[in-house]
Amino acid sequence: MAVTAAQIKELRELTGAGVLDCRKALESSGGDKEKAMALLREKGLAAAAKRAERETLNGLIELYNHGEGRVGVMVEVNCETDFVARTKEFRAFAHELALQVAAAAPRFISLETIPPDVLSAEQAAARQFAVDEGKPDSVIPRIIEGRMDKFYDEACLLRQVYIRDDSRKVGDLLQEMVASTGEKITIRRFVRWALGEETL
Repeated sequence: MAVTAAQIKELRELTGAGVLDCRKALESSGGDKEKAMALLREKGLAAAAKRAERETLNGLIELYNHGEGRVGVMVEVNCETDFVARTKEFRAFAHELALQVAAAAPRFISLETIPPDVLSAEQAAARQFAVDEGKPDSVIPRIIEGRMDKFYDEACLLRQVYIRDDSRKVGDLLQEMVASTGEKITIRRFVRWALGEETL
């Protein structure tokens, strides 16, 4: 089956992949757009995995304020090259992260960035909850695990449900950007201010 220029253009707009990569993916998938997108995602993630040790010294800082200045957010997102940092897709990704932080108020980027003392305090609180509820010792570890999972899903940006699509997590958005750019992308830091609240 011959692949048309219109198909390539559509796939490029959906994925941000290069013309040649889109053509090859469409040819390999027999013109099936969904299969071609899956192939490009796999290729992008494989390329990014090879670059896991590379530095992300480029990127941008996205600023966002919400509610007529009642909430302000600053997010730093890094990538490998200035070329990627200047694309509208990368800027849109950074903006989506800022919206997520404004709306969902995460405290940490990922589970790995939670300080040990915070983890200990949350685990102790989960244990105390189970004891106060009179739960038997045999089920307390499961209760602690369940409460900690809920804490991670609420407190960690990458584990939060994406505010625009509750079938996806923010971590999925990050992986999609990695796949479409073929570069290592990292969320370095963020801060959220709300009028009258203490900053964590």
